[in-house]
Amino acid sequence: MTDHARFLLVSVCYQAFTLSDGALRMLVLLSLHAQGRSPLELALLLLPYEVAGVFTNLLAGAVGATRGQKPVLVTGLLLQAVACVALCAPAVLASVPLVVATQVLSGMAKDLVKTTAKSYTRTLAPGADAGALFSIVAAMTGSKNAMKGLGFFVGGALLSSIGFAAANAAIAALLSVLAALAWSSLQSPPIRSKQLLAAAFCHDASVNWLALARLFLFASRDAWFAVALPLFLASTLGWSGSATGALLSAWIIGYGIVQAATPSLLPLRSTQKGATAVPFVTAALALPILACAWALDAGWDAAPVVISCLFVYGAMFAVCSSLHSWLVVAIASGDDVVERVGFYYAANSAGRVAGLLASGFLYASFGQGRDGLVACIIASALAIACATAASVPMSTRVVASKFSP
Repeated sequence: MTDHARFLLVSVCYQAFTLSDGALRMLVLLSLHAQGRSPLELALLLLPYEVAGVFTNLLAGAVGATRGQKPVLVTGLLLQAVACVALCAPAVLASVPLVVATQVLSGMAKDLVKTTAKSYTRTLAPGADAGALFSIVAAMTGSKNAMKGLGFFVGGALLSSIGFAAANAAIAALLSVLAALAWSSLQSPPIRSKQLLAAAFCHDASVNWLALARLFLFASRDAWFAVALPLFLASTLGWSGSATGALLSAWIIGYGIVQAATPSLLPLRSTQKGATAVPFVTAALALPILACAWALDAGWDAAPVVISCLFVYGAMFAVCSSLHSWLVVAIASGDDVVERVGFYYAANSAGRVAGLLASGFLYASFGQGRDGLVACIIASALAIACATAASVPMSTRVVASKFSP
């Protein structure tokens, strides 16, 4: 199988997994909400998914360097299938330990698949220059997020049509087929005989600052998007589960489209230019969400305010995230790409943990309505300020990689 065919297979596995992940998140969130779980309870129940990602990304980087990416990718696909099968049990949603266990498995699966898929991108495209790599990473990341958005819609639709257990069984079957195909068709690139887990933490300053910026960037998104926004739409505005899933799906699909188009919107041809752009793009993220908080606090009609600001924020966030994803792959050398990607996405997961907790806690503490959403948005703005601050030293430390002209 050629490198091109392998890249297509990895991409298919990544996109299909992401579709299943979005569907599974919506299935669990809406089902638990229908049982009367509070916002903070939902955040705490979903927290293991994010916490697992922090450690799994580091582990995926270390194991991928010593055992190859193929077994890590296949393990991630199968773990998600196991989580879906477990959720098929008749009364699983009534058991908090079972829900937590499935979320741990799902969180581990997501980051095993993501870390290896992104590192495969670098190893299967060794001859690309910086601009070409930017386009490849942006297309892969953007299509992944579009599939996750579609997964939100699919999850809501499956819940309404065939029910919770049958939906999870269908997802498990799809993932099992893909795991078998990946195992039989993919080859792992050359690996090193020895690699210590401690190497997953040993990176230069540019990677460390980029990871810190990523942490706050995703904390800013999930502080209002993870729990507060869907519950605000469902409870305060009275939207149905299908309508809520459709909006979030449309947002993430649009987000993915903009991510994929970022190299055309910002035709940057070197890592240094990309790094210089990051602080400005990050700081601009505060504008739409602060406008949203001000309009909600002033008593404007919530639905058009939230929807319009959400989509403007999403487009800007997509550009920033796409720059991040390109830089972490581009500045890694061929020998340490797996560890660097793993470390970077561990920071990503840590930011999601912080954002998820803030979203559930603040939304519940400020009344689970308009005031709760405004509180979450203000927390998001503070996280954006921190992400911007971390981006500045990163932008001065990115050195020329072999992808730079």
